[in-house]
Amino acid sequence: MSDEKPQIGRLGSFVLLASCPDRKGIVAAVTEFICRHEGNILDLEQHVASDDAMFFMRVEIDRSGFRLGEEEFATAFQPIAGRFAMQWELRRTDRRPRMAIAVTREPHCLYDILVRHQSGEWAVDIPLVFSNREDLRATVERFGIPFHVFPITPDTREAQEARELKLLAEERVDFLVLARYMQILGPAFVHAYPNRILNIHHSFLPAFAGARPYHAAFERGVKIIGATSHYVTAELDRGPIIEQDVIRVSHRDSVEEMIRKGRDNEKVVLARAIRAHLEHRILVYQNRTVVFG
Repeated sequence: MSDEKPQIGRLGSFVLLASCPDRKGIVAAVTEFICRHEGNILDLEQHVASDDAMFFMRVEIDRSGFRLGEEEFATAFQPIAGRFAMQWELRRTDRRPRMAIAVTREPHCLYDILVRHQSGEWAVDIPLVFSNREDLRATVERFGIPFHVFPITPDTREAQEARELKLLAEERVDFLVLARYMQILGPAFVHAYPNRILNIHHSFLPAFAGARPYHAAFERGVKIIGATSHYVTAELDRGPIIEQDVIRVSHRDSVEEMIRKGRDNEKVVLARAIRAHLEHRILVYQNRTVVFG
């Protein structure tokens, strides 16, 4: 069998993401429905969480020749969704999402995202970057992207976040990436973008929390450091995890070298998480994710 992916027709494809209690016949019902409406399945993945018998599925459907548009699909698919008590979404791969970025002072994740975007690696538009400081304005504007500053204090946080949300709405932003944004988002902000705010941080939490986690880890002689990307929830740094990775360190590594390696790891982990989000490969269930390959 060839490893090459099937060629998608000129209309692009639909991605169906679905979850429901596990039972017999789900795959058969969904694939028969697609076939009945002249759809060609480009990719299909499924998973059953055995601990609570939940079924998850991702199906990519070539739109060329498929008889159903988005509205027609919703109506026609309802009997199947109802029969299996299914939660589902249908997404289009030919629609370029709009991604905003939030930053503070550290540039490593920001640079990596902007270079990947500029090189055409991701099919995404970046209409704006915002920050609570001026530090990275020149970096962002060098890429021709508008940069907005919203200084935040405990007294101004709520009003400034309302202004940020207004800007995101005006720019039709689909999702937000916190590229080392060192501010805690309020509940109203998080509620406005459920499972659409991606964060990145080191994986020392909760063992080495605080302002100097690498120094604390160095003093304990850690041998592995990591990075975690997750969706943001109201509970700080406890949202559903999308991507993680680790690298080894040793007694030969100084604190500065550990920080350098940690930043490299953060860039890669965040990039993988963004790609998975862009490719509609993530299903969130309770406070965990199913990330299809």
